[in-house]
Amino acid sequence: MCGRFTLAFDGDGLLRSYVATSQDRAGEWEPVYSVAPRTRAPVVREHVDDDGEVQRTLELARWGLHPSWAKDKGPRPINARLETVATNGMFRGSFSSGRAVVPMTGYYEWVEAADGGKDPFFIHHPDGELLHAAGLTAARKAEDGEGWDITFSVVTREGRDAGGEVHDRMPVFLTDGAVQEWLVPGKLDAGQKDPLLAQLATASATIAGQLVTVLVDRKVNNVRTLDRDDASLVEPVE
Repeated sequence: MCGRFTLAFDGDGLLRSYVATSQDRAGEWEPVYSVAPRTRAPVVREHVDDDGEVQRTLELARWGLHPSWAKDKGPRPINARLETVATNGMFRGSFSSGRAVVPMTGYYEWVEAADGGKDPFFIHHPDGELLHAAGLTAARKAEDGEGWDITFSVVTREGRDAGGEVHDRMPVFLTDGAVQEWLVPGKLDAGQKDPLLAQLATASATIAGQLVTVLVDRKVNNVRTLDRDDASLVEPVE
């Protein structure tokens, strides 16, 4: 699974990388080294405007998918399995018409240690490159009736290569070419779903082979006490 991730790019860097415009103050994002469920993070989406032009936006969304039809106190899954994303009732609507990219620079997984604690590992590109995780979004009216609340889930696949060394699941990361196909706005028809899923599987396998895993300090374990802005969270330890 993916239960916490990092995004060490600032808003300006993200807008340049995705050639996007900012919404909802996403362009003011500052590097964060521990994005946790139920918190907000930037996502990239595309839509067709009133003039028929495709617009790409960077906006803030809350991690934990909450479709408009779901109960207020219902589940808010942070991950969606690639193998069932097109058929699972929680995700199939978002897969069809709510696809997004969740920018990351790495993510954490934990392994039980001999002393009974859990050792955190940071999985990332060795050059610190931006990673494009396949995401799903949903929108529902804000509680104050003004605007919309956007939520998201990260699509995962079986772990492999460096990611598979520490967990049996990992995010579906997209190549630059696959990003464009994934973000195409509009509702998928039945014949488009399987080819898109196949492309995700292939692209994510390519990126998985480029990643590395390092042991980091246990101070990242406690989400209540850590400093989200502390870059040392991702520094390797012996």
